[in-house]
Amino acid sequence: MEFFDNHKKLFLSALGLFVLLTIFVAILPALNNQMDNAPLPNAEPMSADAHQGKLSYIANGCVACHTQQVRNVDMDKPWGSRPGIAADYAANTRIDFLRNTATLMGTERTGPDLTNIGTRQPSMAWNLLHLYQPRAVVKSSIMPAYPWLFEIKQTVGKDEVEVVVPDEFSKGINGKVVATKEAIQLVNYLQSLKQTPLPDGKLPMEFLYKKKEVPVVAGGSAVANLPDGGALYTQNCAACHQANGEGLKGAFPPIKGSPIVLGDDLDLFVTIIMKGYDARAEYAVMNAVGTDNNLTAEEVTAIINHERSSWGNDAKPVSLEEVKKIMESIK
Repeated sequence: MEFFDNHKKLFLSALGLFVLLTIFVAILPALNNQMDNAPLPNAEPMSADAHQGKLSYIANGCVACHTQQVRNVDMDKPWGSRPGIAADYAANTRIDFLRNTATLMGTERTGPDLTNIGTRQPSMAWNLLHLYQPRAVVKSSIMPAYPWLFEIKQTVGKDEVEVVVPDEFSKGINGKVVATKEAIQLVNYLQSLKQTPLPDGKLPMEFLYKKKEVPVVAGGSAVANLPDGGALYTQNCAACHQANGEGLKGAFPPIKGSPIVLGDDLDLFVTIIMKGYDARAEYAVMNAVGTDNNLTAEEVTAIINHERSSWGNDAKPVSLEEVKKIMESIK
């Protein structure tokens, strides 16, 4: 009974048991889990600017409305090419000494999931305009604007980035909208959010509860057996050029009535899709949508034919063989 009467022995015994249980129940399983779920071998480390952008993402409360987790259900397929796995989050480290790892997986999708936003929307110009005024690029957006991430200046410095704001939203602005360093870093973080491909030979988990896919076949020999060009346009082009093909005046050019879309220079058209475009100062720089989104020749052909035959456009369709030949020549 002396043991139970000695408070020192009781305390030390309880402390020893607590430490022992902590080691076996918490620490060792955590270390094993960390070894079993290491980052994927081809994962790219986050840059210093992207890390600062992550801190801005946290500070501005973006995690309250955006998730970063692709669940293994078919409804999540638009957010990533595969369901998320533990290795996707294994590279996260402590924010600082006092704050623990921030995976930013989120729980609410008031806004779209951002797991693969760096692939879906890599355009610096689009992302900056979206931060400055979301309604300028997504008319029905309920996202708040973040004007404090920008400055109004009379001249744009050599290393500064001007945000091209559509005429509808530039009224009352006495100068040029210039992105601050924090805004650039936040976009760098968003651009870094890309799903890392699995190593060769590894198959991703399948999406559950898949919808039955009906192959889309357009009429005519030139456009037969191509994917749905309208759906591909919505996924890859509509964010800037808008669903009605009219673009945004002062920011993104229209597809409707475009001489490039309706013209006969298919080499230029395909090159713009695959490599981007920066030939007109009045519009923002277009990123290399085709390359960034790994569009196939079939998908590029379907997009081109959709654009050449929609919104009153009435140009003859192009063939898959023509597009394949051009894509091979510009690689």
